[in-house]
Amino acid sequence: MSRLRIYGIARTRAFRAIWVAKELGLEYEHIPIEIGEAGARKADYLAVNPNGRLPAIEDDGFVLWESLAITLYLAKKHGAGRLYPASLQDEAKTWQWSLWALNEVDRGVNIWSLHAVRLPPEDRNAEKLAEALKVISTPFKVLDREFSGRPYLLGDKFTVADLNVAAVISRAIDMEMPETPHVAQWLRRCLERPAAREACRMRAESDAASPPDAIRLIARINRL
Repeated sequence: MSRLRIYGIARTRAFRAIWVAKELGLEYEHIPIEIGEAGARKADYLAVNPNGRLPAIEDDGFVLWESLAITLYLAKKHGAGRLYPASLQDEAKTWQWSLWALNEVDRGVNIWSLHAVRLPPEDRNAEKLAEALKVISTPFKVLDREFSGRPYLLGDKFTVADLNVAAVISRAIDMEMPETPHVAQWLRRCLERPAAREACRMRAESDAASPPDAIRLIARINRL
């Protein structure tokens, strides 16, 4: 049995942990726990992550939650000098971009995705959709400038910095980006990687299997 367990249905932020595990070629056990009272709020999962949030991992007895902490941990453990950068400065830039993604674009992209694509049409809110696009407009332009002279965030090679930011905004692949063409091209490059395609396939399957009430619950729990 694999020493690594990943908790969380692929439709959730567990997508990020699944992608990095596949990028690193790791064997893992996937435990597709749902959000809410029927899954992440149950006592057995709360013993793993008392926040009742997804994802979490257990790695040979070591428990870790928060999706980008998980990706950074696994990348450094199994991909140091490759997926995880070797220099202190590039490591710091990886942290910078990972924190930037969570603070600047995570919520906006999620709101856009729900109200443009994922919620049933009768539940979509045009005002929330417009506000989400307004919120992410400036940070997407900041990100776009990073790719004017190089293909990836740290230079010529894909790293966990790219994985983290691309995973956070991955649902924006369905978004029109006329003002940020470099972001659109970079995101396609990242999501066309074999590991990303497999993680996206898993997420698409869990999206398709999710009833409308499950998507409504996501919006309600996260106040989106």
